[in-house]
Amino acid sequence: MIDYWEMLKRARKQLPVEVFKHKRFEVPDPIVSIVGSRTILHNFVEICDHLNRDRQHLLKFLSREMATSGVIEGTRAIFQGNFQHDVVKRLIDRYVQEYVICPICKRPDTRIVKEKRFHFLVCEACGARSSLRPV
Repeated sequence: MIDYWEMLKRARKQLPVEVFKHKRFEVPDPIVSIVGSRTILHNFVEICDHLNRDRQHLLKFLSREMATSGVIEGTRAIFQGNFQHDVVKRLIDRYVQEYVICPICKRPDTRIVKEKRFHFLVCEACGARSSLRPV
């Protein structure tokens, strides 16, 4: 008869190596400049790629939270109005907590899945499904 510890060792060998890696998840610091009455987020595409999120989803979140309009031009996002670096940084951090980090295992290995009219955050590390509020 196989004991518990033997079965646990066998199960751990079958898991992918990525599950055991605990690398630090760091979001690139936003590069923000204000030109006239516009705020330009220069590394917008880099941030989206690092978060593994759709550019339109992040743009919509930031535009709604700043109560302004925003457009993507090349690798940057342009917002109407003057917003300081710390405001943009705080909003991106809030986006990461709500739409990227798994609430169960606290890992960033997630994706957003839409089923009918509902959105779910599906964790690829632990398999958890959490409902999301729409942007």
